[in-house]
Amino acid sequence: MKKLALHWKIIIGMVLGIIWALVSSSLGWSAFTINWIDPFGTIFINLLKLIAVPLVLFSIISGVANIGDPSSLGRMGGKTLLIYLLTTVMAIGLGLLLVNIIKPGKLIDEQSRIDNRISYEIWASSQGYEVKDGINYLQDPDFFERAQEISKLTKSELKEASISEKLDTATKRKDVTPLQPLVDIVPDNFFYSLSNNGLMLQIIFFAIFFGVCLLFIPDQKSQPVLNLVDGINEVFLKMVDLVMQAAPFFVFALLAGVVSKMAGNDVGKVIEIFKGLSWYSLTVLGGLLLMIFAVYPLILKTFAKKIPYAGFFKAMSPAQTLAFSTSSSAATLPVTMECVENNLGVSKKISSFVLPIGATVNMDGTSLYQAIAVVFLAQMHMIDLTLGQQLTVVLTATLASIGSAAVPSAGLVMLIIVLDSVGLNPAWIAIIFPVDRILDMFRTVVNVTGDATVCSIIADGENMMDYDPSKNPTETFDLDS
Repeated sequence: MKKLALHWKIIIGMVLGIIWALVSSSLGWSAFTINWIDPFGTIFINLLKLIAVPLVLFSIISGVANIGDPSSLGRMGGKTLLIYLLTTVMAIGLGLLLVNIIKPGKLIDEQSRIDNRISYEIWASSQGYEVKDGINYLQDPDFFERAQEISKLTKSELKEASISEKLDTATKRKDVTPLQPLVDIVPDNFFYSLSNNGLMLQIIFFAIFFGVCLLFIPDQKSQPVLNLVDGINEVFLKMVDLVMQAAPFFVFALLAGVVSKMAGNDVGKVIEIFKGLSWYSLTVLGGLLLMIFAVYPLILKTFAKKIPYAGFFKAMSPAQTLAFSTSSSAATLPVTMECVENNLGVSKKISSFVLPIGATVNMDGTSLYQAIAVVFLAQMHMIDLTLGQQLTVVLTATLASIGSAAVPSAGLVMLIIVLDSVGLNPAWIAIIFPVDRILDMFRTVVNVTGDATVCSIIADGENMMDYDPSKNPTETFDLDS
């Protein structure tokens, strides 16, 4: 087992967790699983949430501040950041379009979704969140008995939960202006924002503002701060690494607990969960493949016409293969740079500037997956997110992608932030965990392909590209390095 790669250990943990949930459901041991195994899954979620806020804060500050001297960036720097931002928004928009057309979360049976909805309302009430669509199953007489079974609450407790939720809703809706979402992004107390995962947009705003200001002060004063930020960022990346080393055990507990809670002693519900999960996987995979084989080539053909469709993929195939096998944009960066420089003819001056920024801020595949995942999980729990709430997903996923570390499974940590931003339960990531690893591999290919696309466009626009179709792709890369 020690020689197995981490992702295989995680997959084994997931399979064992699902098998345990099926066995315990069929034998009536769900209560034991929920009481004695599931808490370790909760610890896992808490650890990820603990790391998420400081990781985003210091990753974004580091990413923005390491752009360099703003006076020397000029047209090229602004163009690079703008195109990266536009491709990210396009990826999220494509993800939302697909998930709203296919509706994978609605392809499981209605009773399972009703049970999920009741569980969501109980959680929202306990956390002080407003129920998204204003519908309250806890007050509906037709579902009251089922709500009691799920929640094990008394009738008075259910009523009190509903009343307190209505009071919270009324308070929240008071004195709201059309520009309130913009007002909410700017914090009046940064330390309060740090203590609340639901205010992640405020933390992201502060991080970007802080990073930009570091660019405008002399190097001798900004460098010590930047060194401190980079050092702290490395500590939190190491925390992610250590938590992920223990992930196989935590994932076993998480999957066993989540499936047992959703299925109870009904094995048929487990089948419904994975039916929905299959449709979700196909939706994400469809979106990622469209980005790789349709969206990026179309953008490239529009702005850098000299690179042919097949030639681009032939040139980038070594980097894409490595990205798929490592699930890490950072690990793939040296190979990406070599492919872009040697096979596409991009000047080293361009590639050394554009690609490292892309590895930090351009996470198109991660953003697309987050958008689909949030809406899928909402659909699975009978929550119809409004256009405004979906736009919040777009904004949060776009900004959170800046703070996504270019390492395996970092997008999963960022998904907690996106779920929190629309008031959904972060523990739901356990539902999509079984298929996350294989989708993470495809997401990384999208990220690397996007980096190369933007780099080629910038180089062509700056007349710093000398593409020679007769060159063969470099085949000397060590994919195990």
